[in-house]
Amino acid sequence: MTRAAVPGLPSRYPIGDLLPALYADDDLAQRFTAGLDTVLAPVLSTLDNLPAYVDPALAPADFLPWLASWVGVEADPAWPVELRRAVVARAVELHRWRGTRRGLVERLRLCCGVHAEVRDGGGAAWSAEPGAALPPPPAGELLVRVWPVRAGAPVDAHRVHEVAAGCCPVHLGCRVEVLPGPPEGFDTPEQTGG
Repeated sequence: MTRAAVPGLPSRYPIGDLLPALYADDDLAQRFTAGLDTVLAPVLSTLDNLPAYVDPALAPADFLPWLASWVGVEADPAWPVELRRAVVARAVELHRWRGTRRGLVERLRLCCGVHAEVRDGGGAAWSAEPGAALPPPPAGELLVRVWPVRAGAPVDAHRVHEVAAGCCPVHLGCRVEVLPGPPEGFDTPEQTGG
């Protein structure tokens, strides 16, 4: 898709029609302004359709990276266009939940088409008994267990790891386990009606 010269694109506002009556019948003036109309028609068409350019669902595919930069999202060019559009459209919501389990689960579902269970290795420990032994250090690992949304669908473990590692705090390692189905006792949003 290009927004440069589009052959045969008519101008909605021909300059020749805006000239004073003296030039309305002047062949040279009309041909000259028709040439300008050819150059300006794509610009005017783009301006007339400006709301479509800022809507991720309607924006031209080559415009999506720039639109993604407006909302602080890095959409992988290797992803299908529909996925890039969805990531840009949900960017504000995903930013709101960034750094949380919910944010990671939502991002994995959107970008990789998987359900996820996240177990955080960080945290704090305490004892109710004074003088008790110190607790063991935290695991220092984020465990992400994923399984396909549709049974039997393939899971791209490399892509899941890239997304999870990108959302993981820097002081934690990230480990991904791919499961054939949900873990025992885990309720998916479909089962709970959420």
